[in-house]
Amino acid sequence: MKILVVGSGGREHALCWAIKRSPLCDTLYCAPGNAGIRDVATLVPLSANDVAGITAFATAEGVDFVVVGPEEPLVLGLADALRAAGIPTFGPSQAAAALEGSKGFMKDAVARFGVPTAAYGRFTDMGAAKEFVARHGAPIVVKTDGLAAGKGVTICQSVDEAYAAIEEAMVGRRFGDAGAELVIEEFLDGEEASFFAICDGTNAVALAGAQDHKRAYDGDQGPNTGGMGTYSPAPVLTPAIEAQIMDKMILPTVRGMAAEGKPFIGVLFAGIMVVTGPDGQPVPKLLEYNVRFGDPECQVLMRRLKSDLVPLLLSAAKGDVSGQEPEWHDEAALCVVMAAEGYPGDYLKGTRIGNLPAAGQVDGVEIFHAGTKEGADGAILANGGRVLGVTAIAPRVADARSKAYEAVDRIDWKEGFCRRDIAWRAMARGL
Repeated sequence: MKILVVGSGGREHALCWAIKRSPLCDTLYCAPGNAGIRDVATLVPLSANDVAGITAFATAEGVDFVVVGPEEPLVLGLADALRAAGIPTFGPSQAAAALEGSKGFMKDAVARFGVPTAAYGRFTDMGAAKEFVARHGAPIVVKTDGLAAGKGVTICQSVDEAYAAIEEAMVGRRFGDAGAELVIEEFLDGEEASFFAICDGTNAVALAGAQDHKRAYDGDQGPNTGGMGTYSPAPVLTPAIEAQIMDKMILPTVRGMAAEGKPFIGVLFAGIMVVTGPDGQPVPKLLEYNVRFGDPECQVLMRRLKSDLVPLLLSAAKGDVSGQEPEWHDEAALCVVMAAEGYPGDYLKGTRIGNLPAAGQVDGVEIFHAGTKEGADGAILANGGRVLGVTAIAPRVADARSKAYEAVDRIDWKEGFCRRDIAWRAMARGL
C-alpha cells in the first residue's frame, strides 16, 4: 500500500514509525513531516491544513490510505474531501470532528447521550459568564469553545482568577476566535487519565490508556501545555474503570453520533477524571473528547502496541472493527517531552540540538521528533514549542523512566527544558 500520514508533530512521527513496520506498507508519505519523520517517510511539502493540496496529492500519487494526525485539518473537513475522492481515510468527518472543534457542541452532545460529565454552561456574553462563576464559586474551569492547541483550559482556584480568565479570552482575545465562546464547568477533583478507542462509525474497540502531565513544570506547577510527558499503562485505569468508560462513554457517544447522522470514524480520545463516588468507589467522568491520538500519548501507545497498526486503522476507515483485538507488550512505556525554553509562552526557534544519535542508543529508547527542522548544514534545529518526545520501554515504569532520562541527559540542547517528575504517581505506587 501507499500510505499518507498528515501532520508534523511527535504524534505523527510515532504513527509513521509504527506504520512503516507494517508489511502492508510499501510506500509511506508524510505531509509536511519534520526532521525526524524524514528517516521513515518521504516528506511532502504541504501544510496539514491544505485540504485541496493534500487531496490533489493523494489522488495524483494513487495513495491507498490516509491517516490524519492533527485535529485542525479534521475540523476543516480533510477527511470528507479525501473520502469524496474515493480514498479510504482514518479520521472523522467535519461534522463528527465538532466533538473536539467545539467544546460546547461536545458538552451538549454527551448530555444528550447520557455520558457522565461535569456540570457546565456555555457563554458568548462576558457578564453572563461572570454571573455563572459568581453563582457556582471556585475552583472552577474556564475553557475556550474552539481549538487552542491544548492551551485553552484554565483551572481557576478563585472567583477573581476565573473573571481574569474570562476577560483574557473574551476581551484580550488571547485565543483569537477560539475564545469568542466559553464553556465554564464544575471542577472535578480526582486523578486524570487518557483513554483511546478506535471507532468505525457504529462500533468501537478499546485501545490502552495513558496518563499525561499537562502542567509545564515539576510538581504540576505552571501553565497548562499540550502535554509534557506521559506513560502507559496508567494504573488508575483498572479493567473495571476501562469497562465503565467503554460502556458509559465511548459506545453511547459512537451510537449517538451515528443516530444523529454524524458517524464517528477514527480514534476517540476521552480525557477522564476518576473521582470518588458516593459509595467511596472510583468512578470515571468525562472531561472532554478529542478526535485524534493524543500527543504525547500516541508515542507511548505506539511503543506498547504489539499488533500491526495498519489493519486496525484500515478496518475503522472501511467501517468494520469487529474482530479487531489489539495486542500489547507487557512492558511500560514512558515519554519525556523536551520543550523550548519559554514554552507554552514565547520561545526561541532555530536553536541547535546536538548528540541525538548517542541519546537514541540508550537501550529501549526511541526519540520522536515534534517541532524540528533540518538546518542548511544538516543539523537538527528546534522549530516549535514541544520539540522532542524521548520515549522508552521497559518492564516497569521506573525502569522506563530511568532510560528516558538517561537519553535526555545525553542530548545537547541548552535552550531546551523538560519536567523531571514524569510518572510521579506511578513512582508513588511503587511501579
